[in-house]
Amino acid sequence: MLGPDVRDVLEPKFAALLDYALRVTKAPMTCEEAHVNGLRDAGATDDEIHATVQVAAYFNYINRVADGLGVDLEPWMERSNSEDEKGA
Repeated sequence: MLGPDVRDVLEPKFAALLDYALRVTKAPMTCEEAHVNGLRDAGATDDEIHATVQVAAYFNYINRVADGLGVDLEPWMERSNSEDEKGA
């Protein structure tokens, strides 16, 4: 899990891509062309934007599949969902 100060050590382009990956995860219905243009303005290429969305979407998908099937976590893993996210 990344800490809140991770952006302090990232180049602006990567901080913007990280923020967009969080948007894709938490509020995908709010993603708009203006956000993609902002990523381009921050220096991200279309390939980098595409890869960011693909990876974020895949991890969201596979986590939901595992949760939906009740897959047990490996011993080294820990749940990151807060109590108020459960059942959402």
